[in-house]
Amino acid sequence: MRIGVYCGSFDPIHTGHAMVANYLAQYGGLDEVWLMVSRHNPLKVGRDPASEPHRLAMVKLVAEGCSRVVASDFEFSLPVPSYTYVTLCRLRERFPQHKFVLIIGSDNWHNFNRWRDSESILREFGLIVYPRPGYDLPVELPAGVEVPAKAPQALISSTFIRKAVADGKNLNYFVPREVADYIRQNRLYTNLL
Repeated sequence: MRIGVYCGSFDPIHTGHAMVANYLAQYGGLDEVWLMVSRHNPLKVGRDPASEPHRLAMVKLVAEGCSRVVASDFEFSLPVPSYTYVTLCRLRERFPQHKFVLIIGSDNWHNFNRWRDSESILREFGLIVYPRPGYDLPVELPAGVEVPAKAPQALISSTFIRKAVADGKNLNYFVPREVADYIRQNRLYTNLL
């Protein structure tokens, strides 16, 4: 199978993440999309993310509502910090029957050259760069990079969601209802200010 690996903090997962995973699972030439909950992004500094079990639980809620989208805690068994190339190599070792391709948003494309082993990721696994509003892609992209045509887009971020929760705002349509309920029931992101 051809598996799209969509890594992220998912802190929390939101409608934009769900839309990308669902769209690529149905229209992106993939057999499955694995939502890979990251332990720690070495390029992100500042506040600590919500706990791994909470973030994984929210990702599972989204995956349950999307055909051929799978929640994965595979990175939890890998050393910190999480380097995407290492994750992809370990996936290839553990599941040699599958072909893995990395999924990132066009916002991440602009600093992809800063990622550890970015050239090896491109050469060995390939990349699907999902367009995001405000993050245009160059006309010429290197070999190994796919950009889905006519993909629906949403400009939303986990930072926005965390701030909305801290401010006591309504999360309707920003995150799936099940995720909003989970955030509320577990009192996540309420003490950020």
